[in-house]
Amino acid sequence: MSAPSIEKGIEFIKTEIDAPVASFFSACVHCGMCADACLFYTETGDPKYTPINKVEPMRRIWEREYTLVGKLKALLGLSEPVDAKTFEEWETLVYDGCTLCGRCSLVCPVGNDISGMIRKLREGFAAAGHAPEGLIGASTRAVEIGSPMGLKLPALEAQIKHLKNDTGLDAPMDVKGADYMVLLSSMEIMNFPEYLEAIARIMKQAGKTWTLASKAFEATNSGIQIGVSDIARTLVRRVVDAAEELGVKTVISPECGHAFTAIRWDGANLIGRPYKFDVKHILEVLDEFVEQGLIKTEGKEDAKLTYHDPCQIARKGGVVDQPRNLLQQIASNFVEMEDGGAMNWCCGGGGGVSANERADEVKLTAFNKKKSQLQALGVETLVTACANCRLTLEEGLEENEMDIPIVGLTEMLAEYLVDDDKEKQAS
Repeated sequence: MSAPSIEKGIEFIKTEIDAPVASFFSACVHCGMCADACLFYTETGDPKYTPINKVEPMRRIWEREYTLVGKLKALLGLSEPVDAKTFEEWETLVYDGCTLCGRCSLVCPVGNDISGMIRKLREGFAAAGHAPEGLIGASTRAVEIGSPMGLKLPALEAQIKHLKNDTGLDAPMDVKGADYMVLLSSMEIMNFPEYLEAIARIMKQAGKTWTLASKAFEATNSGIQIGVSDIARTLVRRVVDAAEELGVKTVISPECGHAFTAIRWDGANLIGRPYKFDVKHILEVLDEFVEQGLIKTEGKEDAKLTYHDPCQIARKGGVVDQPRNLLQQIASNFVEMEDGGAMNWCCGGGGGVSANERADEVKLTAFNKKKSQLQALGVETLVTACANCRLTLEEGLEENEMDIPIVGLTEMLAEYLVDDDKEKQAS
């Protein structure tokens, strides 16, 4: 990243104003539906959090630079320019008050991709030096170290050693020609090591070859979150290079929302060419294994539980039926949250908000939406499929003194696998 400046930020925003963005601004009918779809607005009641208002700096630049009316208003001094003050005022809206969840885009009656515009707007804000310190640090560590949390290969190797000692299972590294290359997020390695154990158990029973890549085990893409395409491209290319060097058939995105968006939907466009491998979310792979009879489960969870759909996985990624198929396999008392699936409400920590300490207060306020959903159901367990969601939900539940355990779906499925060794002994 080059030295930031307001002028550079404005120029970056100009480059992001393409035909779709121009049509979005022209089409907006100011109906307010995006406001009712945004948990930052519904939970604070503050109109500044209305999604279309968050892209106001981009709208002003579009109007002044690219419309006849806007140019005339600028000449007559009737429009407000975008300047240093604008960047200062809108920075918290662009980064703290938006998780890029896309719910506003889904409900817009004229099809405006508001969350997509906010992400484009972040490109300009980052170029102007107006981005949260937490996201700047995470992005720098991701590029220089390989992980936004500063986690290095020895930390993963230590987890693999624990896995071997505790279970006898292995997590292969740099195996060429494997069926699957498994990606992890730093949060799974540091906070939820049971995910790696679950993968090892599932792959063993499914009879699939798999590998981790020493050069690209990290899936999290902080470049997507901060809005810097160069960083996002660098991080995607690492994964692509490793997967193609190893010659794997499929790359598995882990239980991490923005990681899935980055590698599955944005990656090929970022690097400018198609992949030589498939990309699937772990839930898609698990659903395929169950459908093909490659893994078998026994018993079911009796506790009343519900599933939180991670926004990037469900709404933007289309992985909606798969988690429900899996839960029907292993849970006898699964209940749907109101507005589940593609219309789910965000946990409040996506889009880099969880890495932004400045946003903690508004994030916990936004959590009230999820709190009310859970209270309405009276569930005993909450299941999800995103490590970032899991940490955000845990924080919100603790803050509200709600004693509801949270488990990852991959981990839960692994707990109900038929024990092959016991089955062989019985036969």
